[in-house]
Amino acid sequence: MTDHTDASRTEAFFTLHHRLPRQSPGSDATTRRLLAAAGPLPDRPRVLDLGCGPGRAALLLAAEAGAEVTAVDLHQPFLDELRDSAEARGPGDRIRTVRADMGDLTGPEFPASSFDLVWAEGSAYCIGFATAVRDWQRLLAPGGAMMISECVWTTDTPSAGARGFWDRNGSLRTLSETTAVAVAEGCTVAEVLVQPDSDWDEYYVPLAERIRSADPTAPGMEWALAATREELAVRRDHGAEYGYAAYVLRPADPRWATRPEAAADREAVHAVNTAAFPTREEADLVDALRADADAWLPGLSYVAEAPDGSLAAYALLTRCRVGDAPALALAPVATSPAHQRQGAGQAVVRAVLDAARVRGEALVVVLGHPDYYPRFGFGPASRHGIRPGFEVPDEAMMALVLDGSVPVPAGMIRYPAAFGV
Repeated sequence: MTDHTDASRTEAFFTLHHRLPRQSPGSDATTRRLLAAAGPLPDRPRVLDLGCGPGRAALLLAAEAGAEVTAVDLHQPFLDELRDSAEARGPGDRIRTVRADMGDLTGPEFPASSFDLVWAEGSAYCIGFATAVRDWQRLLAPGGAMMISECVWTTDTPSAGARGFWDRNGSLRTLSETTAVAVAEGCTVAEVLVQPDSDWDEYYVPLAERIRSADPTAPGMEWALAATREELAVRRDHGAEYGYAAYVLRPADPRWATRPEAAADREAVHAVNTAAFPTREEADLVDALRADADAWLPGLSYVAEAPDGSLAAYALLTRCRVGDAPALALAPVATSPAHQRQGAGQAVVRAVLDAARVRGEALVVVLGHPDYYPRFGFGPASRHGIRPGFEVPDEAMMALVLDGSVPVPAGMIRYPAAFGV
């Protein structure tokens, strides 16, 4: 008779997954891309890999980033696999394994402000995305970042089949809803990567081979095989409706309170823009855009407050188009002279970009200094086939993809009339 206790099912589940290359969708290429997005890092960054499994990411982080990795998992056999791999491949002296619960990181191995990077590929669901984002921030050293991946809906109208499966196995949020959770828990979003289908293949192809060779008579295995086959079938039939989104997050700068512009702020907004630029043109541009119902988007005009409550910085996103597709234009960005080079401008730009992600916007363009805007994830717009309707150095016309789950439009940027271009 098959044993259906929770313990036997758990053991059968782990038996299916032992010695597999991955325990969740991913790839070395995705890990490298996310590592680059989380930088810059110190020469020997201190990395906390939570829910590390057999340690594919931990090994890469130690070998290629020179990281000192603390790898955490509750399942000791996974940690043993990682230790064996680390000793065989060379970075064993840079990987320390710790058997612990990622939801209770209170031991002496986890002092506050002690890690440059917290890493969680496909594991945060064990305690919940919101809990992970909120609780793990205390572990970050100044300037540190977190990479947390989460399964999300990639459609606003999931089918009954997909929703039925996920309602039974951990309900999903949309990409924008998940972003809103990260922001509400005190973080800004440095990058969001919707992982490609090939990342799922790297997980599911070996897993499918494993279930074909598993012993169905082992305790709990009948249940584990049925659950795994259902998961594979749902992915086959409904994979376009959901995916893993990998978030690179940083704690918001506590020195600057950011918020949407209020009606009472208009004079102060005008004053900040007038003081920040040689002429009144940018201040007048904001007023003209505010009067354009097709361009102005309530909630995407943002201010940063100084400790005394005065306005220190301002950033505005308005509706533009790339070809026929809706996009956003970032302009102007202004910091009052008294608060320049103190982080206020960066804080307000990050806040307004996060607000755009929460709205479900997909693309932002900016004409600006190529040494400044790449820190927010902007790169040359020409890489996407996006171009302005006027002559400008290629490196100064930049674009930021906010939602990688939808195609990036190409074509000419069509600005609101107030820009005069």
